[in-house]
Amino acid sequence: VQLVESGGGLVQPGGSLTLSCAGSGFLFDKYNIAWFRQAPGKGREGVSCASASDGRTYYADDVKGRFTISRDNDEATVHLQMTGLKPEDTGLYYCNALLLGVEYWGPGTQVTVSS
Repeated sequence: VQLVESGGGLVQPGGSLTLSCAGSGFLFDKYNIAWFRQAPGKGREGVSCASASDGRTYYADDVKGRFTISRDNDEATVHLQMTGLKPEDTGLYYCNALLLGVEYWGPGTQVTVSS
């Protein structure tokens, strides 16, 4: 089982990044896939989720209207398009797959928003 994030980097405030999460070794299309992030000195928080059962998407209040999650089950990949990035979006972004109490985590990809 593997989840691997990619696409992080350094971007100026107001800029954009697209993160990707690629899964393998499990039934990707059955799992809810979520993005979490952890800022320096803070706990891990949920950012966005794409449901497996009905395709619905969910967003934390502070990213609504700026982030868009999408999943491609054929490619076993989830993307997180991030626009209008703010310094407070800085953190290590993790991909999570969850189904009936079984969950997997990726190692994370760093996003730094700074001028």
